[in-house]
Amino acid sequence: MVAVREKNLNGDLLTNGHSTLYKAGEDQNEGRTDLRRWRLLDERGRQTWHYLTSDDDSWPQSTADKYFLGLPTELPQLPRPDTPLASVQNALSYFSQLQLPPGNWACEYGGPLFLMPGLVISWYVTETPVPEHISIEIRRYLFARQNPVDGGWGLHIEGESSVFGTAMNYVVVRLLGASEEDKRVIKARRMLHKLGGAVNAPHWAKFWLSILGCMEWDAVNPVPPELWLLPDWVPIAPWRWWIHMRQVFLPMSYIASKGFRYPLTPLTRQLRKELYTQPYSSIDFAAHRNSISPADNHHPKTALLNTLNHFLVWAWNPYLRTNALRRKAEEWTFELIQREDENTDFANLGPVNATMNFLACYIHDGPDSYSVERHRQRKHDFLWMKDEGMLMNGTNGAQTWDTSFFIQAVVEAGLEQDPRWKPVLDKALGFLDDQQIREDCREQDVCYRQRRKGAWSFSTREQGYTVCDCTSEALKSVILLQRRPGFPRPVSDERIKDAVDTLLTMQNRSGGFASYEAIRGSEYMEYLNAAEVFNRIMVEYDYPECTTAVVTALSLFTRVHDSQYRKDEIEDAISRAVAWIITNQRPDGSWYGSWGICFTYASMFALESLASVGRSYSNDDRVALACKFFLDRQMDDGGWGESYKSCSSGVYTQHEKSQVVQTCWVIIALLEAQYPDREPIERAVKMVMSRQLDDGSWAQEAIEGVFNKSCMISYPNYKFIFPIKALGMFAKKFGDLSMR
Repeated sequence: MVAVREKNLNGDLLTNGHSTLYKAGEDQNEGRTDLRRWRLLDERGRQTWHYLTSDDDSWPQSTADKYFLGLPTELPQLPRPDTPLASVQNALSYFSQLQLPPGNWACEYGGPLFLMPGLVISWYVTETPVPEHISIEIRRYLFARQNPVDGGWGLHIEGESSVFGTAMNYVVVRLLGASEEDKRVIKARRMLHKLGGAVNAPHWAKFWLSILGCMEWDAVNPVPPELWLLPDWVPIAPWRWWIHMRQVFLPMSYIASKGFRYPLTPLTRQLRKELYTQPYSSIDFAAHRNSISPADNHHPKTALLNTLNHFLVWAWNPYLRTNALRRKAEEWTFELIQREDENTDFANLGPVNATMNFLACYIHDGPDSYSVERHRQRKHDFLWMKDEGMLMNGTNGAQTWDTSFFIQAVVEAGLEQDPRWKPVLDKALGFLDDQQIREDCREQDVCYRQRRKGAWSFSTREQGYTVCDCTSEALKSVILLQRRPGFPRPVSDERIKDAVDTLLTMQNRSGGFASYEAIRGSEYMEYLNAAEVFNRIMVEYDYPECTTAVVTALSLFTRVHDSQYRKDEIEDAISRAVAWIITNQRPDGSWYGSWGICFTYASMFALESLASVGRSYSNDDRVALACKFFLDRQMDDGGWGESYKSCSSGVYTQHEKSQVVQTCWVIIALLEAQYPDREPIERAVKMVMSRQLDDGSWAQEAIEGVFNKSCMISYPNYKFIFPIKALGMFAKKFGDLSMR
């Protein structure tokens, strides 16, 4: 059938709350939208894609738009560089053209394939109109990222096919109009059945399928909202959980307690037939609460968790849980959901809890409420358009993070006073000035929030979450530029000290630093990890990357900005943090990375922190051992390449090909360590320069980032930022030598 179409207030072609459905046997090669009509709007860092319904010369497509969409940028071909700084200049010529009007850079922050299903299902069950151009491009992206061999989808774009990825993205393409007779859909269905069908999906997938009406709630292990009524002193109280786990399970518990399920439609009745290997009516869903495919089971449920789930299912829910207690728990969880929406202006921590909060508001406030309408608007913050189609970003962007690193890279290259790049840096500094968070959350203790006054988030000020390494990198960038002649000083001394004050609240007893908050709970909480597809997700952990960022930021602050402010506390914090970094070095000289791939990334940061306190190859055996770790793994072409599989295995796994970004990480690490032999570093520099394209850019290679050990995520601006920094540092150390 074809759904009745209408237009929204913007004139976008819509359907009746879902997407156009194609008749069985219809040609599914529906093509793509006109890429020349897409525009990226950046409003103080808030990035949303818009599709023009006519050729409108009043909003011309920018160079950045064309770059993101894979269209010809019409940027000039540049002379082949002979020296590292000439290569840097070419890179800056290109990358500066991608700067957006507020001063930041945008990018695809994709990779995970489990994000879009929550959005599309929430659209479907809230009967939210989906513009046709969005439906087309989401389908196109997912089919572009479908495994060409088996037809499935994985947890992320480079991962092996799994039930989570295949079942959920199968549902997405079907809800957005693909026919069950489409050859690509048939291939995906065949792979899903080979994996045992949707009954073998992990917990999060079963949750969404139950909401859609394509699975029974009996298959979903309990998520009791009563946990949020526990006193704060209880060791498993939710305020102790890692922030992402906390903010996902908050609306999940509310929705599950309500038992919300969308009424069956002809399409969802058909999906019930397609997702399983046996008739839906014959499935004992309660018997499949713990069924999970080995491909998805990255963190098997413990005996303790299984016992607790058994108690909740067979004793708590049917006999012990009173209606009064249930109502009290639901009221309090929804109050916390509202506070999350308030504190972020409905941007939310990330796309997973954003879609769940959307649905919770729909259930509680009704379809025509302000909260539901605001959530509908905000979901576009996560959508990203590229040459392959439309994906869902892992957050609402990486604006502050990438902009901070770019500033540091140019300063390290010694080019901040170059008249070609100074205006670019002025705008970037202005963006960081605008994005610093100026106030704490209202009643932050009530909603379990970390202090945030003076902090920077990963993306934007509106998103509003303190991240210690984002705060540190932004603080370093501000100090570096504001201390140089000719640059304005928009960030006051008081605001710089606010950032320092916030960082000092985030150190853990161990001396290390985590991500969003200081550690609140024990690692033993992982015994209750119900996510199954992720490891190390229940509580915060110390990270070499975050610890290094704070060490280098505080060191810079005391060295060049204010040597007396909280002097003793800062010295103690740095000393304890460096001690943690030293203690957590592995016997082979490396450090395990949790936010980039993997040992290469973390070891670069660790050597940077040790360098900031005067430890180098010549005076520290640990630094020398780390250099040996890198040099033992240099590839024949002079580069380095590490596979994402290192993250899940915990063992360094070499990529089949050297990687420009990872090679730059090693160059930076060896230069920070003051490794004395130029030859291996020069070989690496030559490799990086050899892959630079004639327009000054580099081609996208393997995925760069990771979270929770098992899911990879893209940082495409790294292929500009880190070559600029690495090549600039090399030239500063050894001179701008000819590489011919």
